[in-house]
Amino acid sequence: MKYLAAYPAALRAQVEQVIAQGRLADLLRGRYGDAHDIRTDRALYDYVSELKNEFLRNAEPLSKVAFDSKLHVIRNALGTHTTVSRVQGSRLKSKREIRVAGLFKEVPLEWLRMIVVHELAHIKVREHDKAFYQLCTHMEPAYHQFEFDLRLYLTHLDGGGDRLWPATASPGPNL
Repeated sequence: MKYLAAYPAALRAQVEQVIAQGRLADLLRGRYGDAHDIRTDRALYDYVSELKNEFLRNAEPLSKVAFDSKLHVIRNALGTHTTVSRVQGSRLKSKREIRVAGLFKEVPLEWLRMIVVHELAHIKVREHDKAFYQLCTHMEPAYHQFEFDLRLYLTHLDGGGDRLWPATASPGPNL
């Protein structure tokens, strides 16, 4: 239960009991509806931009937002935020990017929102400190519950469980 290692032993014991009873998948499906329909990088960019404009209006614009299918494997992360700075003549130009693990294409909207809020909060606060989590909960009041439930889902997958919200076949282009 590596995804729950930082939680209290009593809580981990409750999770182990739910897993032993084979109820974790049903618990998560019952708590959350279907997977969201944000499937393209453009749709993700629009979604992230809406949240950024609502909560971080004065922050620098994002140059790129994308799903990254290699992110979870390579960096052991669910999302990243980067700032690339370049000198162009006498100006310093910077680009901000957010990448979201491909796993988030197939989850409920609440979890996508949680990871997006997390990465947006890093625009203002670099460290995972009190101010960072206050900003996260300002943007998403149920942030901590969504993070915990996502960790439950990752534990489910890590234990060999099936994806609970598999990708649906998208319709082909209309010709």
